[in-house]
Amino acid sequence: MNRNGKRIALTAIAGASALAMGLTGCAPAAGGNGGEGSSDRALRVWAGSQTPIEANFNPFAPTVLHGALGPVLEPLFFFNKTADSEPVGLIGESYEYNEDGTVITVKIKEGLKWSDGKPLTADDVVFSFTYEANNPTGNGLVSAEATDDTTIVLTYATAQFTTEFQRMGSSYILPKHVWSEITDFATYTNESPVGSGPYVVDKVTKESYTLVANENFRGAADLGVKKVQYIAVDNNQTAQDLLAAGKLDWAGMFIPNPESVTGNGKISWINTPQDPTVLYTCSNAALGCVGEQTDVAVRQALNVAIDRATIKEKAFVGMTGEISPTFALVPRDQKWIADDANEVSPQEADVSGAGAILEAAGYTKDAEGFYGKEGVAIELSLISVDGWTDYNDAAKLIQEQAAEAGIKVNASTVQWQEFSDARQTGQYELIMGGVIGTSVADPFQIYRDWFGGEIVQSTSPVGTEIPAGRWNFSRYSNPTVDAAVQAATSTNDEAEKQALYGTIQTEIVRDLPYIPLVVNATQTFMNTKDFTGWPTEDDLYAFPPSWGAIAAGYILTQLAPAK
Repeated sequence: MNRNGKRIALTAIAGASALAMGLTGCAPAAGGNGGEGSSDRALRVWAGSQTPIEANFNPFAPTVLHGALGPVLEPLFFFNKTADSEPVGLIGESYEYNEDGTVITVKIKEGLKWSDGKPLTADDVVFSFTYEANNPTGNGLVSAEATDDTTIVLTYATAQFTTEFQRMGSSYILPKHVWSEITDFATYTNESPVGSGPYVVDKVTKESYTLVANENFRGAADLGVKKVQYIAVDNNQTAQDLLAAGKLDWAGMFIPNPESVTGNGKISWINTPQDPTVLYTCSNAALGCVGEQTDVAVRQALNVAIDRATIKEKAFVGMTGEISPTFALVPRDQKWIADDANEVSPQEADVSGAGAILEAAGYTKDAEGFYGKEGVAIELSLISVDGWTDYNDAAKLIQEQAAEAGIKVNASTVQWQEFSDARQTGQYELIMGGVIGTSVADPFQIYRDWFGGEIVQSTSPVGTEIPAGRWNFSRYSNPTVDAAVQAATSTNDEAEKQALYGTIQTEIVRDLPYIPLVVNATQTFMNTKDFTGWPTEDDLYAFPPSWGAIAAGYILTQLAPAK
């Protein structure tokens, strides 16, 4: 997509689409038996650890069900985060920037319909971009105008070259005739969603929810999979057992011994490390964070006390990648790392180094060998989601490694809802969690969404939930970072952006509001016997896990029952 005024139309990936169409033609005729490989057999997906299931298809809700994001609701374009490639048109046909990057002209496809049969036009897109949840403080949108039924002109106060993915690839397009009536989007559950994606909601129970083909979808005739059932499982082991028994067809999860589920002759797997795994720290005492982790010296000491190589081998059985404290994904984003010393976080523990940092900050050891001040030892609570066995094991290792450096960390597990509530409200000390990796070969998205403060997004005080679409769970607020993020938003000059990223990296590597651990092993397990068209190592046309927002919806359009 040319960013300097020249318009380039977007087309679908012809090869994958043709494959899905061809295989659909080879599928057995739909019958009443719903047997393996038949076109009316539901593709069964692990819904994740949200049990019991509660119907929530609001894309702005922290507990939104996976099926809402891509299968039901869509942005304008699909960006493949596994490659530096052109975006694929979904609702959108093309877009172009004006010369200074302040105006984006978008063309959408003709003849589109919402799932309830009403026309999807440029007015819906204009509404979506001006809707509060898609247009938070600091977004910079000056105006959105529909010049005809398929053309939208978005005007911003500053250049938006760097926010290309956010605008075009992650702003969900909403039906105006539904959402114009919704004033409290934070609590709206959208139980019967109207969307533009390939599926509509058929049924929701506490155990599962089912999506069926959207007859008004622009590619409805080519959908090979007519029904998708998301099954609730609250832990990895149960999901693993279901895969091995042939009861699940698609799951994104960690399995240390993949052969335990591939032996049935149906399941294949792929590993695509993309997303950082970190320790969230509620770091900002001024906004209400409580605990010794609010002291940067404690965060720095814990950072060097961690033996990442051991965590990689013991908790993640060697499947993770090395992480950069800059949060650039190496080697993909190598050019954005300003200081080679920050290419990779320390892989081995430095116990003496951790002690030196704490002693310089006024901490002393007690009789039990733990550092503290005024006779009170540092004691930190570290939580992870019950059933996330890799994260649970990593948390236990961090507890042991921290103790060797004189830092007391108490690791425990909680249910998903408690985890979600804690990070949303800031009522925690340390959390074992993930950062959403960038969907383009550029770390800007992480800098803006996870580290941005008052200028870019309203940093929420403890007790107040993070605004929809934002991820600054650490409550980090740094004016230097804010200014650099804001400046990077407006430039299309690579050298200038590199310099701005260097400024951001200096600050976040020192402050460590998120302590980097690994680039997470992202294993995806797929039933390649009964369904075809999956992403492969040779054709990684989309990020493959079943929980991937937007990508999962695109993958479903490429699948078909096996011949």
